[in-house]
Amino acid sequence: MSSAVATVRLQSLNAGSVSSTHLAECLAVDFAALLQAVAPTLPQASMQRMRAAAGKGITQRMALAAALLREAGQGEAQHWQAHPSDSVRGWACYLIGGDAQAALTDKLQAMRPLADDAHFGVREWAWLALRSDIVAGPLEALALLQPWTQQRSRHLRRFACEALRPRGVWATHIALFKQQPGHALPLLEALADDPERYVQDSVGNWLNDAGKSQPGWVRDVCARWQSTHGSAANTYIRKRALRSLQRRTVHLGSR
Repeated sequence: MSSAVATVRLQSLNAGSVSSTHLAECLAVDFAALLQAVAPTLPQASMQRMRAAAGKGITQRMALAAALLREAGQGEAQHWQAHPSDSVRGWACYLIGGDAQAALTDKLQAMRPLADDAHFGVREWAWLALRSDIVAGPLEALALLQPWTQQRSRHLRRFACEALRPRGVWATHIALFKQQPGHALPLLEALADDPERYVQDSVGNWLNDAGKSQPGWVRDVCARWQSTHGSAANTYIRKRALRSLQRRTVHLGSR
C-alpha cells in the first residue's frame, strides 16, 4: 500500500506532521515510525511490539498503539486528540474506547469531539473504538445515541447510525440488530428524511445490513416509508436500503 504514496508524502505522514487525504494514505502509515516520532520516550520494548505487529490489520494496530501509550503513562486521550496526524487522533479514540474503568455514557461524552472531527478517518475510528462496548450492550448504546440524531452536526447524526449498524466491513456484528432490527426503528425514523447525503448513506447502509438477515422487515419499512415520507432524501435512502435485495431478486429471476 505504501508504494502508492509518494516517498516525501509518506515521510510526512510517518512523522505525524500532516493528516492523510485518502484511505491509501491512512493504510500506508508506518505505525512504528509514527509512534517513535510522536512519543519518543516510549520504551524500546514497546517500539519492538509495534514493529512486530506490522503485518496485522489496521484496527489491531490502532488498539495496540493506544495500549502502548497507556502502559507508558501517556494514555491521556485529550493530549492526543488535537494532534495534526489523523492516525494519532485515532489512537486517542482507542484510548477512550479501551478505558476499562469508564462507562459507555462517559466514553460517548469523551468521544464527541472526535466523532465530530474534520477528518473522515478519525470519525470512523471514533465509533470503531467503541464497537466492543456497543456489541456488549446494544440497547443501552441505542438509548444513549438516540438524542444524537437531533444534533446540528451531520457528523454526530451519522455517528449515531453508523455505530449501531448490524454489520460492517471492519466491525464486529451486532447479533441483536441482525435478528431484531426493529429495536432501532425509532433511531432510523429520526433520520429518515435527513438532508445530508453523508447521513443518508449511513441509514441506507444500516437497512441494507439488516436486509441480509431480515429481508422482509426491511421491505416492510421501505414500503411504509414510501407512503409516509415523500422527501427526496428518503427516496435515496430506500433505494440504497434495498440495493442488495433487488440484486438478489434479479439474480434469482435470471435462473
